[in-house]
Amino acid sequence: MKVADFDFNLPQELIAQTPLPHRDHSRLLVVEKSSGSFTDQSFPQILDYLRPEDVLVLNDTRVLPARLYGKNSKSAGVVEILLLRPYEKGQWEVLVKPGKRAKVGAEIVFAPQLACEVLDITPSGGRLVEFKYTGDFEEILEVLGETPLPPYIHEKIQDPNRYQTVYAKHSGSVAAPTAGLHFTPELLAEIRSKGISIASLTLHVGLGTFRPVQAEYVEEHVMHEEFYHISKENAHLINTAIQSGGRVIAVGTTTVRVLESVASPEGLVQEESGWTDIFIYPGYEFKVVDGLLTNFHLPKSSLLMLVSAFAGTENIKGAYEHAIAESYRFFSFGDAMFLL
Repeated sequence: MKVADFDFNLPQELIAQTPLPHRDHSRLLVVEKSSGSFTDQSFPQILDYLRPEDVLVLNDTRVLPARLYGKNSKSAGVVEILLLRPYEKGQWEVLVKPGKRAKVGAEIVFAPQLACEVLDITPSGGRLVEFKYTGDFEEILEVLGETPLPPYIHEKIQDPNRYQTVYAKHSGSVAAPTAGLHFTPELLAEIRSKGISIASLTLHVGLGTFRPVQAEYVEEHVMHEEFYHISKENAHLINTAIQSGGRVIAVGTTTVRVLESVASPEGLVQEESGWTDIFIYPGYEFKVVDGLLTNFHLPKSSLLMLVSAFAGTENIKGAYEHAIAESYRFFSFGDAMFLL
């Protein structure tokens, strides 16, 4: 299966640069898997497609203000660091720019209360660093760090909270689980009032999620790892819905990755923490997920392959052609699709 089969031409003006004034004012393209039909809706109309016995599953990760600017303690040259993933306490894998100012042994100073030492160069060309700080690391990041936005967004976000879901809880992502950005507290309350369960899990989103697949053939792609956790309580909530005949509706591809990673042969889920490198592309048989709410994805990305696996490659191609013709907004701050 060729990666080129998942390419498409997108007019640049359809890449949403800023969030809409109201989270739930986005559009919603509803795609029916069995027939391939699609319907144009507004996002709050998702309520019309949910049933009382369903469970909506959210990824409650929180985006870190993961971009830091410091100076090499010897040369005083400016160094940009982007946190990727934590290792042992105080140690992180990071991207650095420029690399020549972050050689092994270099110290980078960000503020009197925060510095790091470069310990090693990673296989991908990043760095393993150890932070030295006074106080609480996350609190320091909130003061010194910037929220990293995807490279296709060129405008500065006025309110960084608009790149967080309203239910963000556990810090650790360098990119938002963007399918959840459309929800408001009021809409979630309406969903609950309809008798629909809402469960949560955590997957810390890495930059690899949004990068185009570089291999020529899909099967040659090596997927990155991301940390996840699902609690006993939330696993029970999801299993109860499954056993009562309800559908599992995943909000975002990151949620799908966790649910399918922790699925048992019987199609249930279990409490678990770990790192997943699951790669879902056409031909994959889904064990748990019945419905998927997602945004529109980058050409040749693993996310586009995942939604194609879920709804059918031809269905997704047709839906994307329709979305482009109808001027839907694409990517992180864009509109949504509901695949059923």
